[in-house]
Amino acid sequence: MTHVVEPGAAGHAAARWEADGHRLTSSAQFHQWWDERLRAGGFAVERIPFDQLDTWAFDPRTGNLGHTSGRFFTVEGMRVREGGHEVRAQPIIHQPEIGILGIVVKEFDGVLHCLMQAKMEPGNVNTIQLSPTVQATRSNFTRVHKGGGTQYLERFVGPDRDQVLVDVLQSEQGAWFWRKRNRNMVVLATGDVPLAENFVWLTLAQVRELTRRDNLLNMDARTVLSCMPFALPDDPDAVGRGAFGAALVRSYQDAAPSGRGFALHTQSDLLSWFTEAKTRCEWTGRLVPLDEVAPRTGTAAGTPAGWSRDDHEITDAGGRDFRVIAVEVAANTREVTGWKQPLLQPHGQSRAAFLTRAVDGVLHLLVRARPEYGLLDQVEMAPTVHLLPGQDLDDVAEPFLRELLRSGAVTSHYDQVLSEEGGRFLNALTRYQILEVDESFPLDVPEHFTWVTVRQLTDLLRHGHYLNVEARSLLTCLYSLC
Repeated sequence: MTHVVEPGAAGHAAARWEADGHRLTSSAQFHQWWDERLRAGGFAVERIPFDQLDTWAFDPRTGNLGHTSGRFFTVEGMRVREGGHEVRAQPIIHQPEIGILGIVVKEFDGVLHCLMQAKMEPGNVNTIQLSPTVQATRSNFTRVHKGGGTQYLERFVGPDRDQVLVDVLQSEQGAWFWRKRNRNMVVLATGDVPLAENFVWLTLAQVRELTRRDNLLNMDARTVLSCMPFALPDDPDAVGRGAFGAALVRSYQDAAPSGRGFALHTQSDLLSWFTEAKTRCEWTGRLVPLDEVAPRTGTAAGTPAGWSRDDHEITDAGGRDFRVIAVEVAANTREVTGWKQPLLQPHGQSRAAFLTRAVDGVLHLLVRARPEYGLLDQVEMAPTVHLLPGQDLDDVAEPFLRELLRSGAVTSHYDQVLSEEGGRFLNALTRYQILEVDESFPLDVPEHFTWVTVRQLTDLLRHGHYLNVEARSLLTCLYSLC
């Protein structure tokens, strides 16, 4: 596993000027630059009825909502059966093409820096967020929209691309996407990298520090960062680190030659537990025409699945899940300066939390094997608690977790609200938490849970379809606590 150079603290990189022809920023200078990007603005997102989507339309045969080019994505129906009975039916986004989420990294004065972008997405609650160097669907970077090219794309694809450090397919939200994957990449540049407008160099520590601010580092940046190899401080007992910090550093360290090392379970045991969890998943999902799930209001089909469509939205009868709407977008910093598209808008806020516990001085995370209907392999490792919009603590199935969270008998080390994918979801927010329990919390847990070290999870991220996107986001947030 390649390790990259990284300072031990977020404030290590002071202001540097004109290195390699570019101005590099201190943290204070970054926030000044960020405020300028916000003021530059020029963005507008307005809701419109479906019939004003122009290049999008409902297929008269299926009711599926798609682009006239046949590219980008479609909104279709999904039905799920278990034990001979239908257990779920809903609209879902089908985006079979694989996009690129990529970060260019480069060393300046022996310190690794990431090339990050201030990127506007129509669904972002605050319009622009800090994004990877490249964040583009295949339809975008092949210019189906007939707009400008994707900046820095040549550093990730083609014969002259930069040195690849990370290249792995990872899933996205299985509750809202049908089997969606994106290519998560990190490339190392050794030559000059011209700095384009709306891009900035930040140290890896500075970027991860920004996870401590609500809605600043976007979901795509978080998932790439979770897959990035890095070096960590090797002294868990350094002054000022505290018991939690020391246990966390040990959780990142290499396993001992015995195989078990610092972990409660071996990596082989972990993989066997995960395989067993997947074999217990007995439901089957399939795509169906949207009209079967969300027929137009007033049609003879009625609304057997509890969903319906009118001129302005596709929505569920209970108002707890989400709705699909249409928007018109103006954005002077994007490849095209204006467009129209559908967006999925969740009702309420999600919640994702890892429970942590020190075992013999090594921090362990309580991981859940979580089925999601839209995942390619049905089950991935997820945070201990993972609630979708419209759910609350009453929806936590396990009494030992429900009672713990209600009692508040935890120590909170991280608690921020972060945005999900702004290109497909409108104002989709998740409360991310890292919570510590004491030694009275049992190590013996139900079969769909297991205790793991951080190193065990980061090793799995060299491969796709092990950790879901919420777990990957939390791993990036966890690093900021070292």
